[in-house]
Formats: sequence, structure tokens, C-alpha cells
Amino acid sequence: MIDHTLLSATASAEDIVRLCGEAKEWGFAAVCVMPRWVELAADILNQTKVHVCSVISFPFGADKTKVKAGAAEDAIFDGADEIDVVADLAAIQAGDNAYLTREFREVLAVCREMKPAAILKVIIEAAALDEAQKRFACRVCAAVGVDFIKTSTGFHPAGGASVEDVKLMKEESGACRIKASGGVRTAKDALAMLEAGADRLGCSASVRIVEEFKAMAGRT
Repeated sequence: MIDHTLLSATASAEDIVRLCGEAKEWGFAAVCVMPRWVELAADILNQTKVHVCSVISFPFGADKTKVKAGAAEDAIFDGADEIDVVADLAAIQAGDNAYLTREFREVLAVCREMKPAAILKVIIEAAALDEAQKRFACRVCAAVGVDFIKTSTGFHPAGGASVEDVKLMKEESGACRIKASGGVRTAKDALAMLEAGADRLGCSASVRIVEEFKAMAGRT
């Protein structure tokens, strides 16, 4: 249920090798890396059950739709199994259903054209939105049929995932699953997000979290 994440602009090849090794050791769902590192991660994780996820238009979401779709296609050709794309926040704040629908559909079409199809997660940067904007973004995601709605990039000054946002997003998500990301640093944080309705967690502290769970299990 964990996307083992490293999105630092200064990450090195050695860092990606370590990230992938940890993902294999602990059986994480995926590693989440910048497009620069998708090919390396895919080579390392070939023939394993760990997926490769890449972020698109990260962290601002302000690229044109055709740029997002092209970047998603490029990442998938490099070996990405999953795409986390940042939604256009200006369109969310303006309530621009037509713009968001077109954006999500075009990126989703790229993901669905692949064999096997790539998973699409849409990041709505929930902490930067009011309640109406969050519900609106989730309804558009659900109507288009993306796979996951993701809380946050973890890079916005407004903050990352919150239990309240996960609960709200779950209410409006339809068949979409929820990914909580940004500020999930402990086993307690992880449990709270899962209990609120998250289906996947994006974490850079993944190893510490599972080690805490292991310690907790040992005390029961």
C-alpha cells in the first residue's frame, strides 16, 4: 500500500538504486521518482512485483495539457507503470469543469493506450483548496474515471495530507481510490490515513514506518 518516494531535485543514481533496493526488500507497491530516473528504476525493478511510478508537471501542475500527456507517454515508454499528474490548480479554483475534464481525459487516454494500461493518479493539492474546490476536483476525477485521486505533492506551503481531506475525498471519489501523500512520516500517521479511507500512501519515510509497524506487531 506504500509508494516509496524520492522526489528531490538533487537525488543521485545511487539514491535511486538504494530506493529500489528498499522497495524490493520491504515489498512496497511502487517507487515514485522524477521522470529523469524512471528508466533506471525500471531496469532495477524488472521482473519484480514493485511498480515504477513517475510524477508529471510536478509540483505546480501548470503545464499545458498536451505537455502533460506527452510527458506521461514518455515516462511510460521509459518503463513507468503508474503516473501521478498534478492537476491544473487554477482550473480547480475557477471551477473550470471543461478544462479539467479535457486534461484528465487526455492523460488518461495515454495511460489506457498502453499494454498493460498504466495507472493514473491525479494530485489535487487538497491543502491549498477550500471544501467546495476539493469536492469539485474529486467529482471531475470520478466522472473521467481516473484510478486514484491523490491529496498532495508534499511540496506546497499549504501542507500535505490530512485525515479530514482523505475522508472528504473518499466521499466524492466514486470508484476512484485515494492516495494520501505529504507528511505521512510515522506508523501512527499511516494508520490514520488508512482508517480515513486511503488506499495507497506516498511516503519518503516508508522504511521507518514499516519498521514501526514491525515493532508494534512484536509487542502484541
